[in-house]
Amino acid sequence: MSITRFAVPLLAAAALLPVVPAVAAADGLSWQLCATVAKGWDPDDRRTECAQVTVPVDYADPGGRKIDIAVSRIRATGTRTGAILLNPGGPGQSGLTMPGSIADSHTGGLGVHHDLIGFDPRGVGYSADLPCPTELPDPGIIDEEKAREAAERAAEANRKCVEAHPAFVRNLTTPTIARDLDRIRVALGEDKIGYYGVSWGTALGAQYRSLFDDHVDRMLLDSVMPPDLSVTAMDDGQATAGENTFHEFAAWIARYDAIYRFGTTEPAVAKGLLGLRDRYGAAVNDMLANPRREWAGLAKQLAAIRDGGPPVAGKATKDSLGWDGEPHAFNHFQQTALLCNESPSPRDFETVWQHRLDRMNRFPVAGGYGFYEQLCVGWPLAARPWSFENGTSPLQLAGHLYEPVTPIGWALAMRQRIGGALMTVEDDAHGSLSSLPCADAVVTFFDTGKTTSASCSGAPVPGP
Repeated sequence: MSITRFAVPLLAAAALLPVVPAVAAADGLSWQLCATVAKGWDPDDRRTECAQVTVPVDYADPGGRKIDIAVSRIRATGTRTGAILLNPGGPGQSGLTMPGSIADSHTGGLGVHHDLIGFDPRGVGYSADLPCPTELPDPGIIDEEKAREAAERAAEANRKCVEAHPAFVRNLTTPTIARDLDRIRVALGEDKIGYYGVSWGTALGAQYRSLFDDHVDRMLLDSVMPPDLSVTAMDDGQATAGENTFHEFAAWIARYDAIYRFGTTEPAVAKGLLGLRDRYGAAVNDMLANPRREWAGLAKQLAAIRDGGPPVAGKATKDSLGWDGEPHAFNHFQQTALLCNESPSPRDFETVWQHRLDRMNRFPVAGGYGFYEQLCVGWPLAARPWSFENGTSPLQLAGHLYEPVTPIGWALAMRQRIGGALMTVEDDAHGSLSSLPCADAVVTFFDTGKTTSASCSGAPVPGP
């Protein structure tokens, strides 16, 4: 099938029918400027090329139905020594534009000796995107019956999509996408390939290394997932980190009591902020566990509310404690399918709701933000948990000390499971390594294989 399929993302069941491969893997890939073949691409981008790699829907049936995986490339600007596959996370997030964002970041030096390779994982964007409607949980719902009704609507929509595309949805798993990566490697003509993954992309990297360690050149994982997937544990871990962020915020305000006048100690400030929350509800609560770069503005708003000003909506909870925000191309159903296909979490609403109540009791500020466990209520397919192993290929991990999205404990647990060296980034910014000066260590790692266990200064906390 022609590359012009890029012009319209796959939107129907017909997308899952057998197709004629654009180019056989052994013959390489047919690259064209993304701006000429991908609908909505920046027309001024003359460096990013796009192609397609044909893969089976089900690797247990390699002769069966096929889909095309969209890949992108920015060529090495200097003497080429290899290629690096890139994934920004999600799951559900497009990665086609990631070569450009990496090339323009502090890690841009990666593109001197390496082709930078992006891709849309199956079920996302130009890679057999599924148009299944998804009703996302609303953390603001505190009424049990309304939450139950919402969960049942979401479960019914998910069930219909699974019934319409059973083989495709059943194969929305991390091991399957790891096998897609290996097909990309083969199509690129590489015996070994580098990999740079962020957030859920770290789990994908760990899975690829577990299956294809002999074909890994060097691998870097930033903002690391835990080695065992449980959406229940994910919600618990993020709520714990979010509650810690609240107390760190209160301690920061206490240092500037002359400005904000909430008190000179963290307990005093925390008590005052919770008192405001009890009076004004979610509008204040949503201000209490946000990234450090926003603390000065939020503290000013909270002081104004205390002094009689009107409450205003805080930063959206999902952005501060959610997974990856809303990227250029995001498929929420693909995210749900990947998480629920692989998490052995409860599927019944009663258990999930009780977990939420327990979490809110343990974590008064962040406990109600649980998002992922609710996604799997009523999911009709059995879970197939992750299974990661150690390897011998060079591995660099990066964990962020204070971030609430992928807490630092997850990076420590992943290192224990799969090995590698852990760089500690002293910030709370999810996946920020490429934006920091210490990203030079990333370039050194991919050029030389030298890992580091050093600490890295993140973006400083702004003053008042």
